[in-house]
Amino acid sequence: MHLPPSTDARDTPWHALSGSEALQRLQSDARHGLAHAEVARRLARFGPNRLPAPPRRPAWLRLLQQFHNVLIYVMLAAAAVTAALAHWIDTGVLLGAVIVNAIIGFLQEGKAESALDAIRHMLSHQATVLRGGERQLVAADQLVPGDIVILASGDKVPADLRILTARSLRADEAVLTGESVPCDK
Repeated sequence: MHLPPSTDARDTPWHALSGSEALQRLQSDARHGLAHAEVARRLARFGPNRLPAPPRRPAWLRLLQQFHNVLIYVMLAAAAVTAALAHWIDTGVLLGAVIVNAIIGFLQEGKAESALDAIRHMLSHQATVLRGGERQLVAADQLVPGDIVILASGDKVPADLRILTARSLRADEAVLTGESVPCDK
């Protein structure tokens, strides 16, 4: 049975809502922002605006997990068979391939973790918000849903945002897309 798409505004993704609909859903005001008491309630409800730190695996475990692969098992079994047949060169080549594969995988995982750390540190540490009708500079981890964030040229975006108004907005997405030039939004 095929159901028609929901017309409930709560099911609509943020990017598909108009600015006024987003403000209404978040019970916020574009001219005054949120009241300080409401910010405190939302901060208690949603927690700080920060990415959770991923659990770190020790290096020895990361290295060991490079050997947990069906292809590696097959190569180790082939190395055992060639060793039993006293074909030492074949055994050495197979074991060498297993070790080289493990080292390359270990290094690549380390680089990937470093890249994720770099992205996490790229987030802005402060943001200009409109709260209680006044502009304030707050720590980015104190942002809550419904905050009106004011961005200026060169600012880093401190959170997922719904743009209400913009003039000549361009974003540098090089880290995400590899594009070397900022793109128009």
